[in-house]
Amino acid sequence: MRTQAKHFGARLNGQRRARAFTLVEVLIAATILGLVFAGIINSYIQSGLRVQWSGYSLAAQSQASSVLEQLRSASWDPTQSGTNNNQVVNMNLTSQVYNATNQTYTGYSVGILDVPYSTTNYTMATNFVTVQMVFVGGVSNVQMQFIRVDTVWPFGLRRNAIFTNTVSTMIAPDNRQL
Repeated sequence: MRTQAKHFGARLNGQRRARAFTLVEVLIAATILGLVFAGIINSYIQSGLRVQWSGYSLAAQSQASSVLEQLRSASWDPTQSGTNNNQVVNMNLTSQVYNATNQTYTGYSVGILDVPYSTTNYTMATNFVTVQMVFVGGVSNVQMQFIRVDTVWPFGLRRNAIFTNTVSTMIAPDNRQL
């Protein structure tokens, strides 16, 4: 009976060894599990950054559209005398320049993007404005204005990446007799 008990104990120990993991197998499994979790966490962080970038881009697009609408609402009458026949000067743009040779008005303004912020973590954007007289088909009595607004804004952990949202339109003069 004693030999039978020894034999049974040896068989039980052999079964336990066959079912156990070695240290190398445990380390490999832990490494694979760590890589999987690192990939999941990285994907989560990247999707969060993409969502944040989308919010900033939409805020910049909204700001560019707002400046464009302000420019569109300015009166423009090319029949009036003077070098600058519109009221774009009321926009309070910095570095306002009117080039009479190519009939182009340029300037820029600076504003805060409409994204949630508290205290000092706001994001500034620069709106570059161009208003240019365009003659349709080269005929001087068929005039239009080309309006373009480029909103430039930084994004990134160190604010080192610069992005631009652009909106543009063409408008006819207020004087409909032309």
